[in-house]
Amino acid sequence: MRILVTGASGLLGLNLSLQMTPAHDIIGVDRSKLTGVPFRLMNADLLEPGACSRLMDSLRPEAVIHTAANALVDACENDPLGAHRLNAELPGELAEICFKRGIRLIHISTDAVFDGTKDGFYTEADVPNPLSVYAQTKLVGERNVLSVNPQAIVARVNFFGWSLSGSRSLVEFFFNHLSAGKTCNGFTDVWFCPMFVGDLAETLVRMLEKGLSGLYHAVGSESRTKYDFGVQVARQFGFDESLIVPISVEQAGLQARRSHNLRLSVHKLSTDLGAAIPGLSAGLPKFYAQYRQGYPQKIRSYQQ
Repeated sequence: MRILVTGASGLLGLNLSLQMTPAHDIIGVDRSKLTGVPFRLMNADLLEPGACSRLMDSLRPEAVIHTAANALVDACENDPLGAHRLNAELPGELAEICFKRGIRLIHISTDAVFDGTKDGFYTEADVPNPLSVYAQTKLVGERNVLSVNPQAIVARVNFFGWSLSGSRSLVEFFFNHLSAGKTCNGFTDVWFCPMFVGDLAETLVRMLEKGLSGLYHAVGSESRTKYDFGVQVARQFGFDESLIVPISVEQAGLQARRSHNLRLSVHKLSTDLGAAIPGLSAGLPKFYAQYRQGYPQKIRSYQQ
């Protein structure tokens, strides 16, 4: 399958592109941050007028996985107009372009669209109530996509893995501090369902192959607090877990409001794929194996 991946230098975009090459014909789209990658790379600014249409017409992909976004939550608070342009308007434009050309689309959204006040797990039928500019713009993006392209997939995700900069993932935050013997905070009152980025990449491609459409929760099948997540990272790597300081997210001094409960049900996805969805206990050993194999250094070698 010829798959165009936007945001190819991002955590999900890069890991997915590397993992799915050479089983699929991957074309990454990026703004000049990458070099020497083993997949086709197009340098383009998707926000330029006509850029998306030109890419689709020249490359003729069978599917698009749209990962490009401003995912820096506090940065979105400082630039709400820019966040709206990239996270809300662009996905709708891309979805319409794909619909008119018969190109399958997966739009990547976020678990943060919920306010976290529900007890238990959120399903796709629950009404979102985003707290931050980031989450608000991502929700508008979801709606823009599905309003013009009912055949598209919108996948709400939460994932971890090695990134180009070495600092874009919560797991890297814990790794960087603990490996240096430094203390770090772990939120005891924020629950989430992280999925290893490699497992997410396989899941997304399987969703395309199955011909799914509509809204799905594509997160890990196990829930943890962010503190517990840090402790599991420490134990996997043999670091000192006592370096992780248990605190409330309210004590952290973060600019944007965060939800306390980001537990999402994957029942719909598991049912429609006909397969179990992997969780943290399956993904963390894979993340550790990548470390042992020098994968973080490999990733960073692609940085321009």
